[in-house]
Amino acid sequence: MGEVAINWKAVLLATLVSFVLGALWYGPVFGKPWMRSLGIDPGVARQAPRIGLRRMLSISFILEWIMAICMAYFIGDKADAMHGALYGLLTGLPWVASAIAVNSLYEQKSVAYIFITGGYWTVVFTLMGLILGAWH
Repeated sequence: MGEVAINWKAVLLATLVSFVLGALWYGPVFGKPWMRSLGIDPGVARQAPRIGLRRMLSISFILEWIMAICMAYFIGDKADAMHGALYGLLTGLPWVASAIAVNSLYEQKSVAYIFITGGYWTVVFTLMGLILGAWH
């Protein structure tokens, strides 16, 4: 594999988009159905997070940043926006969302959980690929 020039501004933007989308997706868009699918009472979840909110958000941001870096290496610096989005979709749907679905079946998670979580990661990787492909 040849050398890939990483656009670090694009990686940061892809990370930020992922992070903001997560806040929306698991907040006002699908927050309540997602929590119901896990048997979580939204009121209790806000009062007593297992780890501090700042720590949880920091770790999430770092992991999403690592995902964006890996996606940048995966799609390379020759892809355009369309190909980047396609690579992202093909990463999100058949790999990530399918892996989530397999684990969720054994964990006896609901279909709603599978669609909400798998859908989120499919959209995230598609947007990451689009951003990285468009801005190389």
